[in-house]
Amino acid sequence: MRDQSYTTVFTVDQSPENVFDAINNVQGWWTENMEGSAQKLSDEFEVRFGDVHYSKQKLIDVIPDKKIVWFVTDSKLNFVKDKSEWTGTQIIFEIAEYGSKTELRFTHVGLTPQYECYRACSSVWCDYINNSLKELITTGIGQPAGKEEMSF
Repeated sequence: MRDQSYTTVFTVDQSPENVFDAINNVQGWWTENMEGSAQKLSDEFEVRFGDVHYSKQKLIDVIPDKKIVWFVTDSKLNFVKDKSEWTGTQIIFEIAEYGSKTELRFTHVGLTPQYECYRACSSVWCDYINNSLKELITTGIGQPAGKEEMSF
């Protein structure tokens, strides 16, 4: 059976190193309401979107300029029945160089259509990845949620 985890892909003119560095700048593209570190293997960080979303991630795979994997160790999604839907899922960023272009493939493994949050979460991921992160990479300025903003 085909994996139905949420995936999106884009290509930019910047180097794999620039893409890698931007991904690690979580406060620059996802949310300013972040505590912890997202720079190296075994780092852990938490993000909050008001009272709507909390999640804690641990970096379990880091290959500079190629791949970053976050394992969601805890979550509380207050807009769905099973508030821990994200717990145990993986968020993967795969970076590949094709000539002068760099491709970023984002996959939230475990975020599938069977889950209640899939529709809202995949829509929000689409915006953060394809707009905010891509803009951080290409212009140096992302569109992260502010300290008090909620994304749902």
